Amino acid sequence: MNTDLNHYRDAANTVEWHGHRIRFWRQVSPGKPWLLLVHGFPSASWDWHGLWPQLSQHFCLLAVDMLGFGLSDKPADHHYSLLEQADLLTDVLQLQDISNCHVLAHDYGNSVVQEMLYRQQQGELDTRLLSICWLNGGLFAESHRPLVAQRLLKSPLGPLFVRLMGKGAFSRSLKRIFGPDTAPESSAVDVLWWLLGYQQGRRVLPRLLHYLDERRMYRDRWVRAMQHTDILLGFINGHHDPISGEHMLQRFQTLLPEAYTARLAVGHYPQIEAPQQVLSAYQGFVSDIMS
Repeated sequence: MNTDLNHYRDAANTVEWHGHRIRFWRQVSPGKPWLLLVHGFPSASWDWHGLWPQLSQHFCLLAVDMLGFGLSDKPADHHYSLLEQADLLTDVLQLQDISNCHVLAHDYGNSVVQEMLYRQQQGELDTRLLSICWLNGGLFAESHRPLVAQRLLKSPLGPLFVRLMGKGAFSRSLKRIFGPDTAPESSAVDVLWWLLGYQQGRRVLPRLLHYLDERRMYRDRWVRAMQHTDILLGFINGHHDPISGEHMLQRFQTLLPEAYTARLAVGHYPQIEAPQQVLSAYQGFVSDIMS
């Protein structure tokens, strides 16, 4: 995976899933375990480009643009669901003959992976999750603080707000959730804005935001799954994040006091803001693999 958008597009693989075209990226390192990288809202697998080269030295890598995101299809009248996205990732893992994998997830992807962990405990997941490390995201609905823009997009005014939202407003929103010393570069904003608009993707943002309701609906079963699993769990947190920063880290440590945590002086997108710091923190999490 490359930071250059043209290379990124050219490197994508395609699978048909329930009538929709899904794009994904994979890199095989013989003899290495699999690592599934799960992106957040409203971005795409491109978020992982800064980690990809070094992670590929230790893992076989798989990243999937979920339905409604990135280069995958974005049906306008679809009822988007975190549970369906868990179905999607599970099916792609099976299509790639991946019987077990580690997971590194961010934001929206955190909830998808929480659902996958729950299903594993119920004996309903064919691919075994070996470990899960989350980056910033709403792991606990009671501690999640969505932006005003997200609330507007989810409201009945959402379709109008989407039509009025320009690149400038998008850039300002990003800067508000990045760390004070790690503001997004203009080139990153350009790529994320282009990916958001691909296949008229901005029009589906209000529908995607129903995930906020699902987080509240499934909160208890997901947290129980986290508290009763026997696999390694971790949380790498950018504490400057107004959405899921220091307050989310403290909640994680309260509910999962034995789990691995790392606190970084960045914002909501650690993998973009400080990829080397994330790599170091992740190495601390899976030191036996990345040593």
